[in-house]
Amino acid sequence: MALGRLCALYGVLAVLVPLIVADTPANCTYADMLGTWMFSMSQGGNDRTLDCTDPGPVTNNITVQFSHFSTATLMSSKGYTYDVNGYWTLIYNQGFEFRVLNRKFFAFFKWKGEGENATSMCNEIMPGWSHDVLGRDWACFQGMRIKPQQKPQQHPPAVSRSEAKERRLHQNFKTNLDFIEQINSAQSSWQAGVYPEYEKFTRNDLIRRAGGRKSRLPHRPRPAPVSEETRLAAAQLPESFDWRKVMGLNFVSPIRDQGQCGSCYAFASMGMLEARLRVLTNNTQQFVLSPQEIVSCGKYSQGCEGGFPYLIAGKYAEDFGVVLEECYPYEGKDSSCKDTSRCGRGYATNYRYVGGFYGGCNEELMQLELVKNGPMAVAFEVYSDFMHYKGGVYEHTGLSDPFNPFEITNHAVLLVGYGRDPETGAKFWTVKNSWGEKWGEEGFFRIRRGTDECAIESIAVAADPIPLMS
Repeated sequence: MALGRLCALYGVLAVLVPLIVADTPANCTYADMLGTWMFSMSQGGNDRTLDCTDPGPVTNNITVQFSHFSTATLMSSKGYTYDVNGYWTLIYNQGFEFRVLNRKFFAFFKWKGEGENATSMCNEIMPGWSHDVLGRDWACFQGMRIKPQQKPQQHPPAVSRSEAKERRLHQNFKTNLDFIEQINSAQSSWQAGVYPEYEKFTRNDLIRRAGGRKSRLPHRPRPAPVSEETRLAAAQLPESFDWRKVMGLNFVSPIRDQGQCGSCYAFASMGMLEARLRVLTNNTQQFVLSPQEIVSCGKYSQGCEGGFPYLIAGKYAEDFGVVLEECYPYEGKDSSCKDTSRCGRGYATNYRYVGGFYGGCNEELMQLELVKNGPMAVAFEVYSDFMHYKGGVYEHTGLSDPFNPFEITNHAVLLVGYGRDPETGAKFWTVKNSWGEKWGEEGFFRIRRGTDECAIESIAVAADPIPLMS
């Protein structure tokens, strides 16, 4: 893993990050990556302010083979033949990162068309960024797959929504009491209720609040098989654990409200770094970090349209650092990037998918990571019934609200604990949301554990914040 830079949050001049508006409707799979790719590199020696919109002249071509499960093999570079193994991972359905010869490479997949009629081009990439593991020598790169390992999946253009449905999505939400009654009649493990504040939002605002249309992952992986070694290690853990209640201390930062901006990925990412910094310093460093700086300035996300914790809590925090909330207060909307040169920046390192790669996660690995290192960012599929959660151990009822059109989204949240309900015996995860203290169980919710409920056990992200020098 990359070496981190030991930096204080105060007194360090920040580097201005150029805002890149990246609307990424790409929808690519693990199978689309497998095979041999050719990448064209531009001139190196740049710093992190490098703008790869125009990569510049090609100075070197490299050939890399991506294979199961996470092996990237450098085949050739600068006319020389290699056989050097590195690492790669898919980043949701949007892009990928690979590491060979002490360099990191990240890019989004390419697409064509606009809006709902966009078509993925999973054998090509948008111009991406490359740098050494210390983040000092930056270059741009482009590329395409020149030899697939298997026939790539074809992605037809998405079917456009009807105008009538679009109009309904832009109308204000109206509480459907019959739907709430149906939820409570269909099961007894959790309670649904009314949130009057929802009627201040359009239906589309609520979809955005839950992750947004572009967060949907049609090819989400299933939890990986559990090795015997992992099973035995997890069996030694306590039956319940909660980072809000460890030796009488709370290591979880306060609940916040993202509003109608699709910034859950930023709140989950900052929440993880905040909590893990508290864990590492035994609560002596209780900083609140800025999600808005991520929304407005982040190269690796799409502002209020969404993003992914792997790229924010991990790659962005390592490459560019994060700032304090007081330096860049939350606005809850897309805005141009402000001057942060007077803001100190804190960094993270060793970002990773729990399980080692995209698709390597499972319940036991999540428990081990949680207890050992602290809260982590997870994502799960949000259905319309979840929007009415008031308390209990959530599981999807299969019901949908016919009067309030809702699309399944992927919502990023912070996993803080696990346990078992004393009355029903149901195993659950305890999760911090970003919808305010009045939502759910004082801003938190519990969701069924061990069954991959709403795919919550398929993708978990961890990163290690760098404690500040005292």
